[in-house]
Amino acid sequence: MKTIRLKPGKERAALRGHPWVFDTAIASGGGDSGETVRVESSEGAFLGWGAFSPTSKIKVRIWSFLEEERIDEHFFIRQIQNSVNARSHFDIQSDGMRLIHGEVDGLPGLIVDRYKDTLVAQFLSAGVERFKGVITKSLATIDGVCRIYERSDSGVRTLEGLEPKTGWLWGEGHNHGTDSVTNTGTNTGTNTGIDTKIVIREHDCLLALDVEEGHKTGFYLDQRDSRKLFGDYAKRLGFKRVLNCYCYTGGFTVAVLKGMQAGGTLEEGAYVLSVDSSGPALERAKEQLVLNGINSDYTEFRDADVNQTLRELIKSGQTFDAIVLDPPKFAPSAAHAERAARAYKDINRLAFKLLNPKGVLFTFSCSGGISADLFHKIVASAGTDAGVDGYIMQRLGAAPDHPMTINFPEGEYLKGLVVLKK
Repeated sequence: MKTIRLKPGKERAALRGHPWVFDTAIASGGGDSGETVRVESSEGAFLGWGAFSPTSKIKVRIWSFLEEERIDEHFFIRQIQNSVNARSHFDIQSDGMRLIHGEVDGLPGLIVDRYKDTLVAQFLSAGVERFKGVITKSLATIDGVCRIYERSDSGVRTLEGLEPKTGWLWGEGHNHGTDSVTNTGTNTGTNTGIDTKIVIREHDCLLALDVEEGHKTGFYLDQRDSRKLFGDYAKRLGFKRVLNCYCYTGGFTVAVLKGMQAGGTLEEGAYVLSVDSSGPALERAKEQLVLNGINSDYTEFRDADVNQTLRELIKSGQTFDAIVLDPPKFAPSAAHAERAARAYKDINRLAFKLLNPKGVLFTFSCSGGISADLFHKIVASAGTDAGVDGYIMQRLGAAPDHPMTINFPEGEYLKGLVVLKK
């Protein structure tokens, strides 16, 4: 077993249960990509068993802080089962959910989402890539799972020295439908003609997705409860004119239309504008309305740049009762925070100008490099520049199946505010 020795004073993070060891903390030692190494303090005291990554700034991701632990098949079976069991304690009103959330669930670099009987896995670190076969075999034992698809095509893999990979790992589609878990360390990157489209239930909505082509693992499950909340606000406050920015495949659009329908405001004069720069995503969004039996007469889907659209709407004198800002990640790390802050401030400033008095803004940041406190300050600054103030009705985060833990605050990547304009 290879050993990583830390510099004096650099053991504090590991001692409090934090799983990352950065390159600047290491005094000596190394290993092959994904190899299990022993992490020790400068004095030789055991700190943890971790996976080594030669190319990443995060050189070691710790699997376990128990010296008696062995990182083998039994370890992964146990960790995966613990993650699945934990979800039974959460209130998840959907048959689409996150089963494994990386470091939070003790499996650094592994993301697994479940869509009905299908699992979609992302292997984003050298450690989980090395154990892919064992992990896939363990995932295949989960009750009700019939197939597993890999979506390891995130740019994060390049930091780990890994190439992108996609395709069926197990079950229907893998090895032309074989049920055996074999050769699960690799895949062909093709879907062998098997249908990758799935329809899930989310609260009282039906939402279609494609695990092969959609963002992330096919869908943004983390916004599940915020979408429901937006629909509830529409019903309670009687929204008639709504703007959904960065709408993707229309999750917030479906939720607000159902809320307006329930509240009796989806009628003459109602208008819901959904904007995104992806034509294919907008086509899927239109299909969502049909799937949910929603009248599309009061909706418009616009293939356009959001920033430019906001400026054009202001120029034309349009206003809205509610606006959603759910942009992509502007700051992948804290190093990009300053540039991202300017981008977040700009779109929020424009949105405030478009809101009617007593209008509601649902605004989000999914950037890990932007803290909840900083995001609040950005939105406050945007309001000042727009010449408005507002009540913060609620603070929002990811759905409960995307948890964070006490020892890993970095797990809090999604943050949001519900602001009522004064």
